[in-house]
Amino acid sequence: MKYKLLAAAIALASLNSHALDGRVVDDQGAPIAGATIEIESSKKFLSSDAQGRFNLDDDVKEIHITAPGFSHRMVHLDDQARTTLVIALAKTVIEQVDVIGLPIHASAIESAIPVAVLSGDALRNQQAATLGDTLVRQPGVNSNFHGNVASTPVIRGLSGPRVLITQNSLDVSDVSRVGPDHSVAAEVSTAQQVEILRGPATLFYGSGAIGGVVNVVDNRVPTDAETRAEVLLSRESVNHQNLASFNATIGTDSFAFYGDGFWREADDYTVPVAPEQGHADQHTGDFTVANSAEESTGYTLGTSYLLDNGYVGVSLGRLDREYGIPGHSHGGHESGAAAPERVYADLAQDRYQLLSELDVDLPWLRAIHTRAAYTDYTHAEVEEGLVGTRFSNQTSELRVDLFHQEWAHWKGGINFHYKRGDVAAEGEEAFTPASRSETFAMALMEEKHIGDVLVQLGARVEHLTIVADNALLPHLVVHDHDSPVAGNNGHAAEDIRVFAVEHDFTPVSLSLGAVWDFSPGYNLGISLSHAQRAPSASELLSFGPHIGTRSYEIGALFTAHEEHGESHFELSDVDMELEASNNIDLTFRKYEGDMGVILNAFYNQINNYYYQSATGLYAESGHDHNDGHSHGHDVGGVHDDELPVYVYSHADANFYGFEAQGIWQFSDGWKTAVFSDYVNAALTDGTNLPRTPPLRFGADLDYTGERISANVNWTHYTEQSKTAPLETPTDGYDLLNASVTYQLPVGSNTLAIFLKAENIADTEARVHASFIKDIAPLPGRNFTLGLRGTF
Repeated sequence: MKYKLLAAAIALASLNSHALDGRVVDDQGAPIAGATIEIESSKKFLSSDAQGRFNLDDDVKEIHITAPGFSHRMVHLDDQARTTLVIALAKTVIEQVDVIGLPIHASAIESAIPVAVLSGDALRNQQAATLGDTLVRQPGVNSNFHGNVASTPVIRGLSGPRVLITQNSLDVSDVSRVGPDHSVAAEVSTAQQVEILRGPATLFYGSGAIGGVVNVVDNRVPTDAETRAEVLLSRESVNHQNLASFNATIGTDSFAFYGDGFWREADDYTVPVAPEQGHADQHTGDFTVANSAEESTGYTLGTSYLLDNGYVGVSLGRLDREYGIPGHSHGGHESGAAAPERVYADLAQDRYQLLSELDVDLPWLRAIHTRAAYTDYTHAEVEEGLVGTRFSNQTSELRVDLFHQEWAHWKGGINFHYKRGDVAAEGEEAFTPASRSETFAMALMEEKHIGDVLVQLGARVEHLTIVADNALLPHLVVHDHDSPVAGNNGHAAEDIRVFAVEHDFTPVSLSLGAVWDFSPGYNLGISLSHAQRAPSASELLSFGPHIGTRSYEIGALFTAHEEHGESHFELSDVDMELEASNNIDLTFRKYEGDMGVILNAFYNQINNYYYQSATGLYAESGHDHNDGHSHGHDVGGVHDDELPVYVYSHADANFYGFEAQGIWQFSDGWKTAVFSDYVNAALTDGTNLPRTPPLRFGADLDYTGERISANVNWTHYTEQSKTAPLETPTDGYDLLNASVTYQLPVGSNTLAIFLKAENIADTEARVHASFIKDIAPLPGRNFTLGLRGTF
């Protein structure tokens, strides 16, 4: 009997010494070395050894296991016997990268909301000079291509102030949401990954994310001291672009240091046809898009203090970018013609960040995550060596996430968010007055596993104030082309009314989602959300010529009035309403085995949707860039030195569509993928909304060998004939791209030599979502040769 008691005591002591031994294997029982085991309650990480083994302490309740090429696995340990646990991971062809920028766990197959992550080789192979053009091959994401120098993502037909672009979950704080000719101040060549949240993401980021979020993640505030580095060199043929970039992390036990830098220089890019649509001639030489050259440099320095329970770090970054502005001048598009005057933007940004993640052990609190940033941005538009217009944006932002201890199996926390932005524009093309906005917000986010169902819910309330001390109302005389021009453009000082504006909004957002793992390797997701958005300052207060879009913009705060046969504008007496989105997303996923499928369908009903509508009227721009041809909004018959007038209005609208992906690994090293996406965007009265991307579909063929990898990609864009009033349709086109990479091992490091060919057929391709599609098609045939090294 005493021997049995002794054996029991030894067994109990062994059980308490480390409560759980685990082993990670594949579906054939072979060990998986280097699998990552994340302890959900503490955000700590372990790795499996060569035999797939690991061990845990006795207070662990839930773990999340990941390994490249395998499906993720969440394991709840409450009911597990405290013996060796064998965890089998199934192979998958769907790349599953965790989203870093969310306070809840999410990946392409583990979230109720549709998410996508572009990272690693896929990010490097698809990166372009602009963010929108980098993401254009992602289902549900298009670009408002602006002459190869500026572009922002279009997510499910929404862009501008509805799609928030962040860097490490904090607003990038440029002026790209004000106009499509303004470059995004985030660099992809030094990024770790780019995360895309399709549909309303207001719970996590605020009302400016009612259409989605693109989060650029880098390691500027390092979270560990592992030594690593990456170098990239490349040369493109279509615009003679040279690119060099690097990023590196080093550290000690307590401190980590990070640095990155890049340099990019490019000439005007060539196109297959005369850039200006409808003005082809017999010239057979190279065509170029004027004012599409750029030169950019930037660097980042960061450091962190590493603790046993997390890290605290700071960084500073500098970005300088000088880029042409296509559409500001005409003539000289073709080889041999007189060169046009150079009109360019001179952008500079200083950005300071503080990031911290700390685990704590308090009765109700388990972790505190803090993110803060201050950004100082300026952007001057230079013509004939003189600054014509200067934009600036100073932004301060603070986010604090407080994660509570698990309660009744609910995990989550409370988010506090503060942001202040001071935006100003001065000069002849300052179409919106200086304004400041201030936001205070609080949000609750929770998730819980109930059997095979993951439930995610949240709520957010924010208070936003928009103040403009010197809003302008010029006495603008407008006309149509059936009437003679009367009066003048009303820019004399005595004709301008100056007044102060202050608007307060309280947007509220609610979300409920669920993911049901109804069978091994399959799940269904549903997300229901109600999100509100306050109109931006530019949507409310704009009043002036916007040369980048070739239009005269007038905000929703003003209304047209006709008196004595003459049209002019005055202040509106209509209250400015919140934009309200009611969205449903349905998702089906098959993610295990040699075939993977992700299908998303969405319906988004938006009340008080703010949009620009054509008036059929024209105003003098006071700045002669025209040559008598139509640009921008595609309004025909524009005369010299005048622009079509577009007024911001609000009405109810419906958006619906789908994204579909299928991937098949049909043999070792070979796989193929197909995709398609579509969005229909119209007011409830049936009027189509402008610049809605057309239906598209395509296919990829990939080969991955020991040293060589290759890809061929084809995408077909259909004709877009569902146009808004006074908008012209866009022809369909096909794009064919290919790439090949040769891996050259150098000790424990890797050098990769790559060659990319884009638009191989040299197709004329005009992007319907672009404001300048009629003067700046996509680049022609392009070859890129480069070298990429990881150390």
